[in-house]
Amino acid sequence: MEENRTDKAVLFKGIKILIFSVLSLFMGPILLSFAFSKPESPYYLPLLIIGCAVCAMAVFMIFKGLKTIMSSMFKK
Repeated sequence: MEENRTDKAVLFKGIKILIFSVLSLFMGPILLSFAFSKPESPYYLPLLIIGCAVCAMAVFMIFKGLKTIMSSMFKK
C-alpha cells in the first residue's frame, strides 16, 4: 500500500518561491513610492513600470508557491 508523504524537495522549492514573493511584495510598493514622490523626474516612467511589474510578479509568485506546496503535500 502506498504511503502518502510530503515530498520535502518540492516543499522547500515552494517555500523558496514564497520567500522570494514576500521580498517582491515589499520591493514593488517601495519602487512605486519612489516613482510617485517625484513625477517630474526622468526616472518616473521606468520606476513606475518596474514597480508595477514587480507587484504583479509578487502576486503571481504567491500563487505559484502555494500551488507548489500543495502539490508536494497532495500528489496527483
